Amino acid sequence: MDVLNFVIVGHVDHGKSTLIGRLLYDTESLPPDKIEEISKASDGLGRDTEFAYLLDHLEEERKQGITIDTTQVFFKTDKRRYVIIDAPGHVEFVKNMITGASQAEAAVLIVDVEEGAREQTRRHSYMLALLGLHQVIVVLNKMDLVGFSEDRFNVVKKEVSDWLASINVAVDVYIPISAIKGENITKKSDKMPWYSGTTFLDSLDTLKNKIPPENKSLLFPIQDVYKVGDKRINVGRVEAGAITTGAQVKILPTGQTTKVKSIEKFLEDTQEAIASECIGITTEDSVFLDRGNIICVPGSEPHLTDRVKANIFWMSKRPFTKDQKLTLRCATQETTCKIDKIARKINSSTLELIGEDADDICNLEVAEVIIKTKKPVAIKDFNDVQEMGRFVLVRDENTCAGGIITTEN
Repeated sequence: MDVLNFVIVGHVDHGKSTLIGRLLYDTESLPPDKIEEISKASDGLGRDTEFAYLLDHLEEERKQGITIDTTQVFFKTDKRRYVIIDAPGHVEFVKNMITGASQAEAAVLIVDVEEGAREQTRRHSYMLALLGLHQVIVVLNKMDLVGFSEDRFNVVKKEVSDWLASINVAVDVYIPISAIKGENITKKSDKMPWYSGTTFLDSLDTLKNKIPPENKSLLFPIQDVYKVGDKRINVGRVEAGAITTGAQVKILPTGQTTKVKSIEKFLEDTQEAIASECIGITTEDSVFLDRGNIICVPGSEPHLTDRVKANIFWMSKRPFTKDQKLTLRCATQETTCKIDKIARKINSSTLELIGEDADDICNLEVAEVIIKTKKPVAIKDFNDVQEMGRFVLVRDENTCAGGIITTEN
């Protein structure tokens, strides 16, 4: 059964934990003792059943009514299993996201329809733009507090859609829900006959899983070249696709083509290797590969460019200032570079916009930048091939930033 990972973001108190708790309850993903625990905790505070207690399991969180920890929870439908990343949006999450640890394939933005979009709504949804996520669902929660009003839904929907369009986040669907009441979560609500779309659960089932790495076009960065007898063995890790003996391949950045003569695998005789395998290859022609060369299929090459648009997370206490020389390392590629433009930057702790067209980047700030490299590098969108879409920046032999590429233009 397939597994899909998605992240939920939104303003505090707009109902993230309640939505997740309701999902787990309605999909029968909870053991009986956990349901009893929820009832006791809610009764003890004199409230109706609070599904948020499934996630806010710490007593202090229950008293404050807020989510403190980042949590991962699991549930399944008839179609597949799901992993929910419930993220408050603090610095650790942003750091993990920007350095490639986040595995989110889709996102859910939750908005309290009574309050409308708030500052944290904008800040947290900006994470979706940073990630370059292409599948986004917006749920407008607490419809019960506005009498299930279609007019109010449309007002807030326009407000949110205008903001998301301004940061280039495309939305698949907007769904009116009441998480606490269970309206439009797993079953169609009879309180909102004006809404003809899908339930939240059905909309999740329409999301698409990422294509497995082995089903993509070949990407094989060369890590080193060994001379064994009369063989030149080009070694590395297959990052995407498959490579077979006799296959015609192209070498970047030189553009040369050749055929694979043999595949060398430790203590194994094989004719093929697929994504995630560490191998060596020999070629039929006398081509001289080097560390940083990328082996690919002619006609399906990664983008080769000397201008990279990316989002970076600055991790050095010493700020970056314009015109400083840096080294960019992407997969096995390495080249000197400079940051031509700092389009905008944000505080990773608060996700507050600090400035646009800036001159520096300070510790723990996230910045949208354009990087000019001394020689062309082969890149892919981070959401397509992570290893070819993430990189580090090095200054004075110390890693000072991690980055992701969310566009190949």
